[in-house]
Amino acid sequence: MSTYIKSLATIRMTIILFMVTFYFSCSKDDIMSLPIEYTNPHELLLDLKFNGTVFISKNGQTLLKRGYGQSNRETGIANDIQTQYRIGSVSKTLTGMAVVQLMRDGLINDFDQPISDFDPDFPLGHLITIRQLLSHRSGIPDYLGGVEYLAKAGSFFSPEDIYDIISENIVENGLLFSPGGKTQYSNSNFLIAGLLVEHLTNTSLDQYIEEHILLPLQMTATEIGQNEIDNPLHAQGYNKEKNVSSYPMNIAFGAGDWSSNVEDMALYCAAVMGDSWFTPAEKAEIFDVEVSEGNTGFGLSWFKSNIDGKSFYWHGGDIDGFTALIGFTPESKGIIIALSNQQDDTGKLRNTLIEKIVKAEF
Repeated sequence: MSTYIKSLATIRMTIILFMVTFYFSCSKDDIMSLPIEYTNPHELLLDLKFNGTVFISKNGQTLLKRGYGQSNRETGIANDIQTQYRIGSVSKTLTGMAVVQLMRDGLINDFDQPISDFDPDFPLGHLITIRQLLSHRSGIPDYLGGVEYLAKAGSFFSPEDIYDIISENIVENGLLFSPGGKTQYSNSNFLIAGLLVEHLTNTSLDQYIEEHILLPLQMTATEIGQNEIDNPLHAQGYNKEKNVSSYPMNIAFGAGDWSSNVEDMALYCAAVMGDSWFTPAEKAEIFDVEVSEGNTGFGLSWFKSNIDGKSFYWHGGDIDGFTALIGFTPESKGIIIALSNQQDDTGKLRNTLIEKIVKAEF
């Protein structure tokens, strides 16, 4: 066996062991919001020391649209409404929308089609459906922790490499649970969904999303993320005071690899919330999840929270140095976009924005 093959095998086994260890050493915690007295959105953001750009609207009327803090602390550039940010896992909603487009085009039969129809060699693929990928109910372990650790140390992983690692892990260790048996968030689901888009369209995922989503919605500031941020319109990302913008974006394929600004994300939310982008049948598939008061469920690539009897559909994103929130309430046509270049390790800032603004403004 060559030295290269031995090295590759060692890397893959390291990641597989990490995936198993990560699952058994981590539990899902309920992240609470911060106990801050609410007066209005602007004062809330000041109290939170928010660093980024926010857009809030209701019934088509803008309530708040402005930047806070600095886009680049090294040069003193301020955040404003044009500033672009990495949106992390908000990217999953773009991948999910691309899969919806596959069904419209007749490339998949329905969301309950097993992934073995597209790759007969994927282990236990006959048990896992497209719906379970998009709703985090597949039981496939998350690849990100181990791959990210090694990628930051200099190893390169293509999406196909990661797909092979995910497959090998399932062969070695099985699924975390029977598909459909529970919900557990896993980036692996959306990397696989992204590769499915490429497989069925013979087009790169980013090109497909650009042609079928971004261009029709005139989202001109949304683009695939780069490893190094050298665009002056794009914010640098910070963890506390440290600039952590350098990131191997290729490992976030399908699950967290886009950048955008608040105006594009507002266009996107308005389209998703409206009546012309999705058909009623598609909306029922994507969004209709039973959620009791004060709780959150997961539809097809979108969360749904029940806040004071209001349905808030949303997704968050976290990637080194950045945190994101997009969401909407159809009842009042309320939209919240909050994109930040300050890492939010606990999620409390995002949860506070959701709770306070949905309750008070929508």
